Amino acid sequence: MKFLREIHDKFEPLFHKGGKLERLYPIYEAHDTATFTPGEVTQGASHVRDALDLKRMMFTVVFALIPCILVAMYNTGYQANAALGDGMSAEGLRGWLIDVIGIGYNPANPIACLFHGALYYLPILIVTFVVGGHIEVLFAIIRKHEVNEGFLVTGMLFPLILPPTIPLWQVALGITFGVIIGKEIFGGTGMNIFNPALTARAFLFFAYPAQISGDKVWTAVTASNQVDGFSGATALGAVAGVTDPGATDAWKSALTGLDITWLDAFLGKVPGSMGETSVLACLIGAGILIMTGIGSWRVMLGVLLGSYLTTLGLNAVGSETNALMNMPFHWQMVLGGWAFGLVFMATDPVSAPYTDRGRLIYGFLIGIFAILIRVVNPAFPEGMMLAILFMNMFSGLLDWMAKRSNIKRRMARHAAV
Repeated sequence: MKFLREIHDKFEPLFHKGGKLERLYPIYEAHDTATFTPGEVTQGASHVRDALDLKRMMFTVVFALIPCILVAMYNTGYQANAALGDGMSAEGLRGWLIDVIGIGYNPANPIACLFHGALYYLPILIVTFVVGGHIEVLFAIIRKHEVNEGFLVTGMLFPLILPPTIPLWQVALGITFGVIIGKEIFGGTGMNIFNPALTARAFLFFAYPAQISGDKVWTAVTASNQVDGFSGATALGAVAGVTDPGATDAWKSALTGLDITWLDAFLGKVPGSMGETSVLACLIGAGILIMTGIGSWRVMLGVLLGSYLTTLGLNAVGSETNALMNMPFHWQMVLGGWAFGLVFMATDPVSAPYTDRGRLIYGFLIGIFAILIRVVNPAFPEGMMLAILFMNMFSGLLDWMAKRSNIKRRMARHAAV
């Protein structure tokens, strides 16, 4: 490392003011920050010292995402291998790589599932970071400031909320929209109103619905080599698509038809966006974020309570025409992106409120809207994304209300008699 440090320092003058590569200083600084610890340290007693900086915070979130990433690769490969069956193989470069290595398409082999899933997940991840990272650097050069680590988390989150079959050019287009419109136009990291990853996914959903919704996009099997009658519909999509619910347990019949058990949904062995399917992986991530103080437990608790009470109310009303209204909470929580949104999206410290009371209300309203959108609008059974983006607009208002309430309470407490 000392040798690398010396090489780095040798080229440093080229990037400082007056150097030939002065305009490219953000690129040098970003590489220096990511590779080495800062060379400057505080000397005086007046400085506030905190072990947590932006870089450590972002890497902690990435560490918490590791279980979801592993499940994303495994489940993507598992769903594809199970759909292909015996005597079939994947097409194109992916199929060639699997055949060369000789790992096969056995869904009972975890290594085969991980490898097959990685062939879908890694290209999406690479495109996200190459395109989004260059946009971050471009804006840093134009604005003449350092490259922030904020995109690190956005770049890790975005592939996890996409289907494995999405075209790579749409990944590039989506992350471009998310970074520019969702963050940079507001001033960059720490200034954005909306969650950039969710902004990117919302753009893709409304611009290219055929590639990000329906019953064919959630399993990585191409139309030319899939078996006749194959459907990769998500559990929520199947329940929402029940045309004649009749009995109040029609939602259960729909899940039985897909051969989905509650344990499968909890572990993540169901079709869906790559990183959103496993509640267990999300719970592990939640534990890491709460213990390190990165993720707000108040937001998570608010979402949980809001979703639970809304589901109880809908179950009490019941419906013979909407199967989702009869689905109990223990099923609502394991289907779709509810758990992933609760842990990693709703707790975004930039787009969420920063007051304790504001966070509780914010999370509670997200939980209510997520279930209402999911249940009331059968055309869009996954409501967590829209619920979070909608509440992002009101996080500042919730903070203002919480501060005004605190001021009034203190004035009443200390008012002169």
